[in-house]
Amino acid sequence: MPDSRGPDSWGDEELMEALKEALDSAQSVPPEFIEAGRNAFAWHIAQLTYDSAGHRDLAAVARSEMASIRALTFTSAQLTIDLEVGEDSLLGQVIPARQGTIEVHTRAGVLTAIAVDDLGYFTVRPVPDVPFRLHWRTSDSPDIMTGWITL
Repeated sequence: MPDSRGPDSWGDEELMEALKEALDSAQSVPPEFIEAGRNAFAWHIAQLTYDSAGHRDLAAVARSEMASIRALTFTSAQLTIDLEVGEDSLLGQVIPARQGTIEVHTRAGVLTAIAVDDLGYFTVRPVPDVPFRLHWRTSDSPDIMTGWITL
């Protein structure tokens, strides 16, 4: 390890040791961290553009009882993600319809990955009980991430 006199006073061996330490620390970055950094530049944000919670007066009536169906819409330049919040699941659709994967992320990390069918439909079960966001992935388009969702 180089001594504390500073780099201007180091000899060749001390400079080589400092270079080795720098290279070792660069190589110790986990590959998934590097991949996340690369993907950060490819992510696009889908903004919440509709939340039926603000429109309770339009709630559906079934058998003279109020049905509390909540609908959310997230929109980006590339696609829209529609969600219906049920008692035990989230029903979703990606528009325009296409196959891919939706990942449910919590602040603790990825909760689950869900296949999206060729019509763009997916189901998240159970409904997350902590703040979460959705991450749309497909092999031939940019990744899309919603903002944090709290139900």
